[in-house]
Amino acid sequence: MKPSLIPLLLLLSACDSSPPPQPKTELQPNPVFETQIQSMKKAQAVDGQVKDAAEAQRKQMDAATQE
Repeated sequence: MKPSLIPLLLLLSACDSSPPPQPKTELQPNPVFETQIQSMKKAQAVDGQVKDAAEAQRKQMDAATQE
């Protein structure tokens, strides 16, 4: 019985119990939050425009006070 157990134990110990590595896939945004993500992107774009307009107005005021 021992001679048949040794090859069996060797075969079982040679098997790797860890799962094979999974290929990396691109994460897709959750559709539930897609509208919030789009709203944040729009708000960031508007924020940039508001800051640019404020800077232009500040420059005009500075130019008007220096004349």
